[in-house]
Amino acid sequence: MKKLILGIAAMAMLSLTAVAQPVKNVPVKVKTAFSQKFTKATDVKWGKEGKTEWEAEFKLDGKSYSANFDYQGAWKETEYAITASEIPAAVKTVINKDYAAYKMKGTDVSETPKGKVYEVTFVKEKKSIEVVFDPNGKIVKE
Repeated sequence: MKKLILGIAAMAMLSLTAVAQPVKNVPVKVKTAFSQKFTKATDVKWGKEGKTEWEAEFKLDGKSYSANFDYQGAWKETEYAITASEIPAAVKTVINKDYAAYKMKGTDVSETPKGKVYEVTFVKEKKSIEVVFDPNGKIVKE
């Protein structure tokens, strides 16, 4: 019985060590593109986002961010959470009109080469929906 417990404990320690390993071999092009775009980023942690992108999670101006780059170093997307008070007035107007019966659960900003959108998660009676708005309050995706 002691051997079984020790074996389980050893396997648990090994699995935790494997999970905690930092991602290695981030392409130089990716690291260079990241450091040029986010010169003041701190606490950068790298991971793979699917088969075609690298994702950096980091701190910038006191907020948590994530940014994705393809293997050639091309920036694809940056995401970060914002508070309700940071939502643009045009978006708030649509939220107050069309989603007044819902409670806001979270708001993220997603920036891509095509522009910026606001992803708002709403909850009503245990049902959750995500609505994406452009900066002018137009619904991009529901």
